[in-house]
Amino acid sequence: MNERIDVSARAAAIEYAIRDVVVPAIELEKKGHEIIRLNVGDPLAFDGLPTPSHMISAYKLALDRQDNGYGPSYGIQELRDAIADSESSKGWVCKSEDVYVTHGVTEALQILFAAFLESGDKVLAPGPHYPPYMAYPQMYGAKTVEYRLDPNDSWRIDFEDIESKMDDSVRLLVVINPNNPTGNVATEEEIDKLVKLAQKWPKCTIIADEIYDGLDFTGSLVSVASKSDNVPVIVLNGVSKVYFAPGWRIGYMAWHDPHGKLDLVRDGVERLLRSRLCASTPAQFGYLAGLRDDSNWLQGHRDRIKKRLDHCMMRISEIEGIECEEPGGAFYLFVRITRDDMSSDDKRFVLDLLNQKHVLVVHGSGFSPEYGRGHFRMVCLPPIEVLDEAFDRISDFLGR
Repeated sequence: MNERIDVSARAAAIEYAIRDVVVPAIELEKKGHEIIRLNVGDPLAFDGLPTPSHMISAYKLALDRQDNGYGPSYGIQELRDAIADSESSKGWVCKSEDVYVTHGVTEALQILFAAFLESGDKVLAPGPHYPPYMAYPQMYGAKTVEYRLDPNDSWRIDFEDIESKMDDSVRLLVVINPNNPTGNVATEEEIDKLVKLAQKWPKCTIIADEIYDGLDFTGSLVSVASKSDNVPVIVLNGVSKVYFAPGWRIGYMAWHDPHGKLDLVRDGVERLLRSRLCASTPAQFGYLAGLRDDSNWLQGHRDRIKKRLDHCMMRISEIEGIECEEPGGAFYLFVRITRDDMSSDDKRFVLDLLNQKHVLVVHGSGFSPEYGRGHFRMVCLPPIEVLDEAFDRISDFLGR
């Protein structure tokens, strides 16, 4: 008897819109269609944004030295020192023992949720947001509650909405700055208000996801940890976006805990880190070179991204049926669908665009069923000629 074995409810509930939409794209590619992929924030997938050569050389040298074995569970000491120096330069005192190196920011989130959350707890995260903030807490019996980012005011934080949703069950308050998927950059005033609000709830810790901090085009970005004198802040960052090495899967969490409130949680995090062994050893040496060596190359990468971002904004303004708030950072555009007959089902819009015009974007409801619907997210990373072809196809699609 071939009775099927049931999948666990926690696994069946997981959705990751950014990669889920790739499944039908692959089927079209198997049939010979060329798809313009604007779905994944991977700068290495496009021209002119390579991983810096000195970082690749450091990675290779680590392999040549046979620095290939298990490393320390919390990260190699040289990298922890360099990360602590980098974070301290942003206006707060970070020591190497406050830094834990992880297998990307995604693993850091999994470990933090496992250490912080019990059944009935809440994570308060911005809506729209990076999908794992919604997917993972439910694995520990907790749930994510979204606070509103205002789509009519450059996706600014709606503090009245946060205050209405804060209570003693909120263990983690998340800020993603610059935001994925909207590209909004929170101002210093907003960060101050967020910290002041969290201060009212003694069980609350702030998660500051700053993975795109080097791609701020506003000049106003501040470190959340630098603005907190008493609220614990856990900063998340890594090599993927600003150092253009997403496949290396090296991230970190840096703990700012002025009064030692998180000692018990930190012990749990360290236990989890030891149990999963370590992050990639040679990749850590590559990231170390990025932090320690010359960083002048970054301005060229940033200029290319900004030029492509500005071009996307210009093309969007010319197409009837879509509009977009100008991003202040990162490399995404969260585009509003303004055609009434298409905006109500953004996933259908995305699939129809893919099937009819072979352009792959991500439905906004995949980043928030409530606050993301009626939008789609795209990256501005391809060369301008590729972006132009994509927008020509989008324009044709909307002009049906």
